[in-house]
Amino acid sequence: MKVEVLASVMNASLRETVQHMNLQSDAVIINQCDRLGQEEMQISQENGEARTIRFYSFPDRGIGRSRNEAILRARGDICLFSDADIVYEDGYETAILAEFEKNPQADMILFHIEVEESRRTYHITERKRVHWYNCGRYGAVSFAVRKESLLASGITYSLLFGGGAKYSNGEDSLFLAEFLRKGYKVYTAPVTIGREEAGDSTWFHGYNEKFFHDRGVLYHYLYGRLAGPLALRFLYAHRGTLCTDVSLKQAKQWMRDGIREAGKRGLA
Repeated sequence: MKVEVLASVMNASLRETVQHMNLQSDAVIINQCDRLGQEEMQISQENGEARTIRFYSFPDRGIGRSRNEAILRARGDICLFSDADIVYEDGYETAILAEFEKNPQADMILFHIEVEESRRTYHITERKRVHWYNCGRYGAVSFAVRKESLLASGITYSLLFGGGAKYSNGEDSLFLAEFLRKGYKVYTAPVTIGREEAGDSTWFHGYNEKFFHDRGVLYHYLYGRLAGPLALRFLYAHRGTLCTDVSLKQAKQWMRDGIREAGKRGLA
């Protein structure tokens, strides 16, 4: 089996991306820029085997569109989603394949990526099954999925959520939740395969009206009739962080507005 990284980057070059991310496996890189183009390069491993990096440039924008373009071009046995700010550990392909060999029933395994504490939404410390009610914390850069299962599922990334879309974030949670709803098995593995280099967020600009409104839309899409109660649980659990600049009451209202908007538009 082979791992293939499916990466989304912006205004990048092939060689610099390969070097910066420390790519040591096959990869499909979708470069959002102002031109159309295609490049390819080979990288050699210590054992003499070659890995192929395919680099596609498109003038389109949006993280969902970028990830879908990569899925369409995937050839590897295991697809590992990624971004330009991820730097991989040496031997990451071997570590990923070992986990899939240990767990042949897994359709997807979530791996640990080191992230600075202020941006961390999860920390994988054990091997366990992931379910619909606890899948919202994981980002795409932790996703390693069997290509066969991914293509059979027919799931693609939403174009409504994420960088460059109408609603600021949540595309990864939606993707994972839909995968789980279709009966595919997802597990975690306490194996660190890389780290995120901190940079400016493309969507987060504080806990303001847009943040809470968009989170309400996302919750409706994720949880349907349970969106209201789970939104309250989210706010109360994280009110020490979320409600320093706005009141809890105001945050509730903005999330309710988002849930109602999604319901009226039939987003779920």
